[in-house]
Amino acid sequence: MNRLRSALAALVLSTSLSSAAFAIDLTVGLSTEPAAIDPHFSRTGNSQQAAQHVFNRLVEPDENLAIQPSLAVSWENVDELTWEVKLREGVTFHDGSPFTAEDVVFSLERAGDIPNSPAPFTANVAPLESMEVIDPLTVRFTTTKPTPQFMELAGLVYIVSRAAAETATIDDFNSGAAAVGTGPYKFVEWVPGDRLTLAANESYWGDAPEFENVTFRLISNAAARVAALRAGDVDLIDAVPPADKATLEGVDGIALHSTASARIIYLGLDSARDESPWIVGADGAPLNPNPLKDARVRQALSKMIDRQLLIDRILTGAGEPAGQLVPAGIGGHSTNLPIDTIDLEGAKALLTEAGFPDGFGITVHSSNDRFAGDGDIAQAIGQLFARGGLTVNGIVTQPYNVYATAAGNQEFSAFIFSFGTTTPTSAPGMTNVLMTNDADAGTGSFNRMRYSNPDYDAKMREALAEFDPDKRNTLLAEAADIAFGEHAILPLYWPEVTWASRDGIGFVANKLEDTLAMYASVTE
Repeated sequence: MNRLRSALAALVLSTSLSSAAFAIDLTVGLSTEPAAIDPHFSRTGNSQQAAQHVFNRLVEPDENLAIQPSLAVSWENVDELTWEVKLREGVTFHDGSPFTAEDVVFSLERAGDIPNSPAPFTANVAPLESMEVIDPLTVRFTTTKPTPQFMELAGLVYIVSRAAAETATIDDFNSGAAAVGTGPYKFVEWVPGDRLTLAANESYWGDAPEFENVTFRLISNAAARVAALRAGDVDLIDAVPPADKATLEGVDGIALHSTASARIIYLGLDSARDESPWIVGADGAPLNPNPLKDARVRQALSKMIDRQLLIDRILTGAGEPAGQLVPAGIGGHSTNLPIDTIDLEGAKALLTEAGFPDGFGITVHSSNDRFAGDGDIAQAIGQLFARGGLTVNGIVTQPYNVYATAAGNQEFSAFIFSFGTTTPTSAPGMTNVLMTNDADAGTGSFNRMRYSNPDYDAKMREALAEFDPDKRNTLLAEAADIAFGEHAILPLYWPEVTWASRDGIGFVANKLEDTLAMYASVTE
C-alpha cells in the first residue's frame, strides 16, 4: 500500500511538472509580508521583495550584488557633478502606457518625501541637485557634490508611472489602483495578513516570467511554513529555520537552497537620549544619565554576548560571528576590527569604570518573524545579559511590520535589527545605519539608535566623495574602525540563509535574501 501511495504521488508530481512547461502557478510561503505595496514607502526587505515583482529600477543588483542595467541601459559620469543616463527603449507600463524619462524624474522626486515611511529612500535621492529630461529616453542628473556611487543610490529607486501615482495615496497602491509598474508581474490582489497575488506581465521587456500566477502566502510561524511545504500546500518557502535544515535534507521530494548572507544581525542601543525608556534603576524609573550613552557600557554589553553560542545553539552553526557591518569580500570591510568574545570579568570592569558596578535594568525587544530565530536570539541575549550582571526586566517580541515602525519611532532601548547589504560596498549601510540622522543631508535614515559621531561623519563624507574604488574602500574601512571601535551598534552575526522547495521547483539562493518568483524556475 505504501509503495502504491508513493507511485501515485510520483505520478501526480510528474504530471504537474509536465504541464509546467506550458503554464504553472507558484505558491510561496513567506515569513513576513510587505508593509505596503507603494514601492517608495519602505526600504525594508519585506516590502522591497514585493516591489521587485511589480516595479523596475534603473539598475538591479544580481544575486552576487553586482549592479546590472535594467530600465537604464547605460550611464556616463560627464563630470564630478553630472551624470547622463540612457533609458531602455520600448518599455511599457502594465496599463500599456510608455515608460519615459518623465516617469524617472517623477519617481525620484517622489521617493524622498513619503509620509510616515519607516525606512525612507531619503539617502538615495539626497545627492540630487536637479534633473533634466533631455529627450524621452535620456535624463541628465546634477548632484550637489561628487557622488561616485550615484547609480547605487538613485539607480535603486523604483520607477512608478507618473500618470498612475501622481495623485495616489498609499491606499491606492494597496488596492492596486496605483500599482502600475513595468515589472515582470502585475498586481492582482493584496489581502494583508493573508496573501499577495500576482499575474505574469505578458508584455514584459525582459525574460518572460516563468509562472502564470504567483501567490505569496503569509505563514509567519516557521513550523507551519515547513509543514505547508511538506504537505504540498506551497511550492517554496523562505527563512527555513536552521534546526529544520538537517531534517528537510533527508525528505524525499524537497530541495534546499542555501547561501552565506551579507545581512548583519545586530543589537541596536539607544545611545543618544539622556533617558531611555527601558533602561531603569532599581526603582523601575529611567536612569539619568542613560548608561547606553557611554561607549564603555556598550562595550561591556558586547563582552556579555557569546556570539558563537548563539550560532551553534540557535542557528545550528548556520552563521558567522560579526564585528562590523559587512563580511570580508565586500568593499569597506576592515581588517582591524576584532570580534568581541564573551568576557564577563572584562564586562564587569567596564561597567564599574563607567559608574554602574551593580548593572542596571534592561528590556530587550525584537521582531519574531523577520529572520530565522530572531525571537530566540532575543531570549538568549536576555539570558546572557543576566549572566553578565544586568537585571533583565523583559524580552518583548513583535511581528516585524509593527516592530519596524516602533523601532523607527525610538520606542526601544535595546533592540535586535538587521541590515542587508545589496551593493558591492558597505557605503549604503554605513550611510543609512550609522551616520547622523539628518533628513536634509539624506543620512542616518535607519539610524534608530541616533548614534552620532562628527569624526565618523567626516570620514564617511570623504569616502562618499572618492571616485577611486580602492581609495573609497580604504576610507570606508577607516570609518568602520571609528564607529565599531566605540560600539555604535553591537554586531552579532552574518547568517546563512536557506530556502526550501518541492522537487521540480528550482531556486537561486542569493545574498540579497530575496524570495522572488524571478529566482524560481521549473526544473526537470
